[in-house]
Amino acid sequence: MASDHPAGPLFPPLQTYSEEESMMREAVKKYAQERIAPFVSKMDENSAMDEEVLKSLFEQGLMGIEIEPEYNGTGSTFFSSILVIEELAKVDPSVAVLCDIQNTLINTLFTKLGTAAQKEQYLSRLSTDMIGSFCLSEAESGSDAFSLKTRAEKHKDYYIINGSKMWISNAEHAGVFLVMANVDPSAGYRGITCFIVDRDTEGLEICKKENKLGLRASSTCPLNFDNVKVPEKNILGQAGQGYKYAIGMLNEGRIGIAAQMLGLAQGCFDHTVPYTRQRVQFGKRIFDFQGMQHQIAHVATQIEAGRLLTYNAARLKEAGRPFIKEACMAKYFTAEVATLTTSKCIEWMGGVGFTKDYPIEKYYRDCKIGEHDWTNVLMDCTLLCFTPHSSSQMTLGEFIDVCSRYHQF
Repeated sequence: MASDHPAGPLFPPLQTYSEEESMMREAVKKYAQERIAPFVSKMDENSAMDEEVLKSLFEQGLMGIEIEPEYNGTGSTFFSSILVIEELAKVDPSVAVLCDIQNTLINTLFTKLGTAAQKEQYLSRLSTDMIGSFCLSEAESGSDAFSLKTRAEKHKDYYIINGSKMWISNAEHAGVFLVMANVDPSAGYRGITCFIVDRDTEGLEICKKENKLGLRASSTCPLNFDNVKVPEKNILGQAGQGYKYAIGMLNEGRIGIAAQMLGLAQGCFDHTVPYTRQRVQFGKRIFDFQGMQHQIAHVATQIEAGRLLTYNAARLKEAGRPFIKEACMAKYFTAEVATLTTSKCIEWMGGVGFTKDYPIEKYYRDCKIGEHDWTNVLMDCTLLCFTPHSSSQMTLGEFIDVCSRYHQF
């Protein structure tokens, strides 16, 4: 029978994967179960990432997913990175954080902004044996990132950096740091510049890591910069453009965080539902109570909605289309879903869900970071437009200009 609908382009469902994406997803799923899962409990208890896990991440090509093969990278896509982050988070969100920052922040900044010499020096190492760290937050500059106090003073062909950073992920193991510092405080946020600082640079101090509620295997440390000398050639991108790079990368990084929260929720859900099919109370399985089925169906639906939001944002970004709104929505929603899922799963598990004999309580602790870490930079920046007391006040037009020009970076 002839169709009543006019012929038009057919768009594949969001959960349609290319052959490469499917292979990547399945390979990482198998790797995470075999090579990461045995270490999860110990790493959480010791608040330390196992060296074997770090080594295996590089061996599997998961630390340079989008880096071109000429720099020893996998040469894959942004969407593949999101799938990898999701699969890792199902097993251990701490490992997913490490992989996420490396791929969606560090590697991307070097690829987009690095000179030929910088790419040659760092991308090959980042693909094979070096972890990177992104240094933006400070004691008085969290959400209001543009008010950072770290300074970089120009001297001939080098800069002297003084200041401190807080909440720096991957710091314990990082071999290179991308440090945001202001080269011209009189220019406000227009003086913020991104510097490449090697771990062994004199004057750089990596302080004691934070003793955190969740993501305990992921290191988070303060950093001090005491007359750190950095050659001018170590500026990444252009001087005074760091604020644009920060906004752009955090927008992209939001999709990575959404993938973390999505994977975390799915991993927790997958551990819990089989238990409800085994546990018998009042003569029947917990799963068979209609009230329980309603709750499980609701959570499963929320997870699926979060997946579609995340994949949509990733596909838009990969297609070169505007994605900031969608990335923010995905990050916000998946964080809410992860909180709902882990809380419900502990309830469904009963008493054992409250113990460390099962991984549910760890998922519950790990998910909390998603509700405030990197939260709504767009909202924060919008507030800057209208906050008279802000030391880094931007006009609304300037803010819109920064966001709208991200795709040019």
